Amino acid sequence: MKGLPSRRVISIRDILFCSISTVLLILSFPRVGLWPLAWIAFVPIFIVASDKKLFSRFLYFYIFGVIFFFGTLYWLIHVTLVGMIALVLYLAIYFGLFGLFISGHQSLVTSLFWLPAVWVLLEYARSHMLTGFCWVILGHSQYLNLPIIQISDLTGAYGVSFLLMIVNVAVWQVFSEPRAKSQGSRIRACLIACILIFATLIYGYFRLHQKIKGQKVRISIVQGNIPQELKWVQEEKEKILEKHISLSMQAKKDNPDLVIWPETAMPVVLELDPFLFNAVSNLAKEIKIPLLTGTMRFESKNYFNSALLFSEEGKVIQHYDKLHLVPFGEYIPLRQPFVFLERLAPIDDFTAGKDYAVFHVARPSSRQPPFKFSVLICFEDIFPELARSFVKKGAGFLVNITNDAWFKDTAAPCQHLQSSVFRAVENRVFLIRSANTGVSGFISPKGKIISLVKDNKGKSTYVSGYDTQEIIIPAKRYFSFYTRFGDIFALICLVIAFLVIIKKGKFEILI
Repeated sequence: MKGLPSRRVISIRDILFCSISTVLLILSFPRVGLWPLAWIAFVPIFIVASDKKLFSRFLYFYIFGVIFFFGTLYWLIHVTLVGMIALVLYLAIYFGLFGLFISGHQSLVTSLFWLPAVWVLLEYARSHMLTGFCWVILGHSQYLNLPIIQISDLTGAYGVSFLLMIVNVAVWQVFSEPRAKSQGSRIRACLIACILIFATLIYGYFRLHQKIKGQKVRISIVQGNIPQELKWVQEEKEKILEKHISLSMQAKKDNPDLVIWPETAMPVVLELDPFLFNAVSNLAKEIKIPLLTGTMRFESKNYFNSALLFSEEGKVIQHYDKLHLVPFGEYIPLRQPFVFLERLAPIDDFTAGKDYAVFHVARPSSRQPPFKFSVLICFEDIFPELARSFVKKGAGFLVNITNDAWFKDTAAPCQHLQSSVFRAVENRVFLIRSANTGVSGFISPKGKIISLVKDNKGKSTYVSGYDTQEIIIPAKRYFSFYTRFGDIFALICLVIAFLVIIKKGKFEILI
């Protein structure tokens, strides 16, 4: 009708391109894990959103984020449907905010460096806001791309995210409207992206060919494969104990220096259960090997999610209480003023630990020098700051004990493994995982997955077994750049964003 303002209708092309971006990004993460797709996943939605108005760009990217997080975090439904929906809707906000900065009118430099910097800052923000959730970071998609992820010892996983976004932007520049970018701009965009990838690969291959020399330690890990529905059944606790003891006796044949059990391998307050405590203590004495187990601790009216280290004499010589608890999984934030929050996950609160414990294991029977390590419990390995703090305090290697049985046989354990790979590379230490239902294994300081607990069909989740490997603790105390300085790369991205704002003006970069 004449006289009425025209309204832009979302075209089939827009829907198709946005759908392609969503599918590509989801498929780049486990379980499918087609990591090359992440290098171009954003291109279709860039093409669609770049000529839209501000609110439309936010909406396009917000919906993109909602579908992406539903597609990757769907497994949370096994714990809490309401919590999963709330988390997805919250995380998608960061995608929506990123969409505000996409514009086809931006110059080459603005697009090629400003957008990756903004993306990193948003990833950094969601990794810290509201206790932080740095799961499925864009860079994590490349965990099997060893040459590329070696820069993580300089930049953390955010550097890999930055590089991925630069390539996405460069490809978008090539396929943008002819009038929007000159031929010279397209060539420069591709050239800059190629130079950065080439430099990253040179550094990556240099690091991959470095030899690791130092103290050798033999470690055995146990994967009990206890279903979550049985784990807390009192009548099952003796069977659970027997399974872990049986696997540990098999591991003894490999003559390890340490045996590791998963998070809450003993689903009780172990020190308050004389039968189970004595059984674990006697096992350590019988095999004459130190034993690390996940369990609960009770002290001063507080419960802790902990790791206990038994000496080869069967005595508890050290413990670590989990520092970073899972909100709505191990405690209810703001429980008192907002009682309704208990509906998200009706649980009793654990108490967070206070100390960055470094375990010391003596080896008098083998006449070998002692070694040091630290433990990351459950999802603590997704937080790079925690891992580097332990290494700075003297940990020669890191151990992640976890129980992902909550999420059934889904993509969750494989996505969890991604984080561990980056913690190993960032700090240039071995990282060892003992997970109740998988994925359990050994990761080298170069991020290579050396071995996993598998069955004879090659399956690494929901199987029981053990594995033993020899790891190396560097002879000289060496801290990577990332271990020393942390997320300084995020600060560099902040400087880039600030300089672009000064040069272009805060309004010009959004139009």
